[in-house]
Amino acid sequence: MATKIRLQRHGRKGYAYYHIVVADSRAPRDGKYIERIGSYNPNTNPATVDLNFERALYWVETGAQPTDTTRNLLSDKGVYMMKHLKGGVKKGAFSEDAAQQKFNAWMAEKDKKAQVVVAKKEEAKKDDVKKRLEAEKAVHAAKAEALSKKRAEAAAALEAAAKEAAAEAAEAIAEAEAPANDAAAEAPAAE
Repeated sequence: MATKIRLQRHGRKGYAYYHIVVADSRAPRDGKYIERIGSYNPNTNPATVDLNFERALYWVETGAQPTDTTRNLLSDKGVYMMKHLKGGVKKGAFSEDAAQQKFNAWMAEKDKKAQVVVAKKEEAKKDDVKKRLEAEKAVHAAKAEALSKKRAEAAAALEAAAKEAAAEAAEAIAEAEAPANDAAAEAPAAE
């Protein structure tokens, strides 16, 4: 019987998660399986992979063929690295302890690289927030400047209108006094 390590789909439409299973290659995708060795949830950021490492290693060593996606998941978790190191132990290239030390060093380096990537993402996020804040401040300053300019123009227009109204009022008063002055000037001359 040819066994495959593959993903079995679960979840609702548009929000799938997967069980990592070992199944007969002739079985349907979501059908009967031999053993469930983990789960994969691509909906989280980063994607979550829970894997029974020993059972996955056992099945890879016994010849179960993974699909492309599961091969990537198993490789990322170090199953293929451990298989490679165990092959070196069988050949006598190094001891079991040396293989475990190499594996631990590899995992530590991988985790360190992942932390660097996460730190870069966080830094980029902070820079983006800072840039957006600066852009928002610039827009706010431009709006405040335009508003103050508009208010200054309105105040100048109001002041000009007030001066014009005062000038018109002064003219009206002067015109009203002018006939009275003319009448007063004519009245003593008539006497």
